[in-house]
Amino acid sequence: MRRRFGTSAALASVGVAIVIGTAACTSGDPQPQPSQPSTSRPTPMAPSAPTATAPEFRPELSAAENLAFFDWVNAAVVAANGAAGGRDFIDALTAAGFDKAQMQVTADTTTIGEAADSVQFSVVFQGECLVGQYGPKSGGYHGAVRPPLGTGACLVGQTRPIDW
Repeated sequence: MRRRFGTSAALASVGVAIVIGTAACTSGDPQPQPSQPSTSRPTPMAPSAPTATAPEFRPELSAAENLAFFDWVNAAVVAANGAAGGRDFIDALTAAGFDKAQMQVTADTTTIGEAADSVQFSVVFQGECLVGQYGPKSGGYHGAVRPPLGTGACLVGQTRPIDW
């Protein structure tokens, strides 16, 4: 019985860490009302080859309507390089037609030079944010549509310049 409690406690700790980590990446805006459909991925995408038929990029449509394309591009990056970093995602999204000037990306390394647990990247698109996250500690790739922050940006905290 004691072992079972330890496992439950460990799982609860992981769950709390995920909630706290996720809360740190939000703008503080209220969550969508239950009547609104969620545009985030409920489960991470495993690094695998993208589907044979790519979703179509439709720049005149909303971010939510282009999320499948955004995710498809990023899944291709992961399939090509399981150790992909921020530049890989930014370059692929730019090649796919997204505006590089509207993108943000976090650093691939921590301030002490260690590999980051995950990299986040975003595109301001049609007044919303297409946000992606990938890394060994994030459970694979995740994509979502989120409202922009009050600053108009998508990511909280320090991002790196996209100067390439």
